[in-house]
Amino acid sequence: MSSGSAKPSPIYSAEKPLIPFLDSNVPQNAILILDYGSQFTQLIARRVREAHVFCEIHPPTRSIEWIRHWNPKGIILSGGPNSAYDEGAPTVEPALFDLGVPVLGLCYGMQLMALAAGGKVVPAGRREYGRAQITVQGGRLFGGFAKDETTVVWMSHGDHVDEVPPGYRLTAVSDNSPVAGIEHESRPLFAVQFHPEVAHTARGGEIINAFLFDICGAAPDWTSAHFIDTEVARVRETIGPTMRVICGLSGGVDSSVAAALVHRAVGDRLTCIFVDNGLLRLHERDQVE
Repeated sequence: MSSGSAKPSPIYSAEKPLIPFLDSNVPQNAILILDYGSQFTQLIARRVREAHVFCEIHPPTRSIEWIRHWNPKGIILSGGPNSAYDEGAPTVEPALFDLGVPVLGLCYGMQLMALAAGGKVVPAGRREYGRAQITVQGGRLFGGFAKDETTVVWMSHGDHVDEVPPGYRLTAVSDNSPVAGIEHESRPLFAVQFHPEVAHTARGGEIINAFLFDICGAAPDWTSAHFIDTEVARVRETIGPTMRVICGLSGGVDSSVAAALVHRAVGDRLTCIFVDNGLLRLHERDQVE
């Protein structure tokens, strides 16, 4: 291959990466959700977006530098199927809690937060999956609740925090979880053992909104239409006025939506190539073609 005066291909420019999270154009009013494998992670994102706040789901392996650059208004640590104290279980960098960004830990996320603060997580007396009743003790997450008020929540856990970790205060209890909610005494760190994102948690939306608006100060300015306009603008800026784009298209939702957004941004400079991935339904290839 020749070098020196050779010009780069117009299809791709290393100076303008096509991977959005490497771009400097990061959202300014967004919630970052770190996914520890919960069956409810997508539901967390749905609840946040229903409140008209933009959010993205990312793996917990994101570095502190990456998170600092992404500059979230708040961070939510999802639940997960692991035991937080097991060797090799997904974990969290303690430095995450020193960023000054509000953090909400849910279920497994709460246990990680407690362990990072020197707390103790132990197997519960019985595994809990289903409705439970908590008693509110106070705290900013429960600003709309009276002290000692009870409410129904959805639990799904086999471990729990055994005692309030140093620097935190108790905000909720239940019969099976002596520590069902905590918040830091001076930093914007909050956690609950239950799942406020699940519809069975009677006032879960109120708790999520308290985190988004009262604690994070997020603005309810996001809609799906706003997302389309923003992404089309980002694609157009990334590709520029002359480059062409190739899109592998299987006919599924993901590739079809991606193709539609890019086509809206650059028009006939997009070339779609049909990819039969071997997993299409009967006659679906003919329908796509």
